[in-house]
Amino acid sequence: MSTMAPKAKVDTQPAAVRAWCENRTVFVELTDGRIVGFPANRFKLLKQATEEELSHVQLRLNGYALRWESLDEDITVPGIVAGHFQLPPE
Repeated sequence: MSTMAPKAKVDTQPAAVRAWCENRTVFVELTDGRIVGFPANRFKLLKQATEEELSHVQLRLNGYALRWESLDEDITVPGIVAGHFQLPPE
């Protein structure tokens, strides 16, 4: 009879390796290769931002957050993947 040691729990929270904006849509490439996108208009501060301001998105917290320094806006990547938005679709 053989016994198997329990496997270590693997963190399955999505994280990003890249983020960019095109035509008021924010795209995030995840560590597992998926690419998700959402309209900037789903967040109050991003809705009011210019295309230029949106283009300055940065990854923070080892890919677990998006940051727009000039807008003072932070959005979590797991929240985006889970569909947690501030505003309803237009």
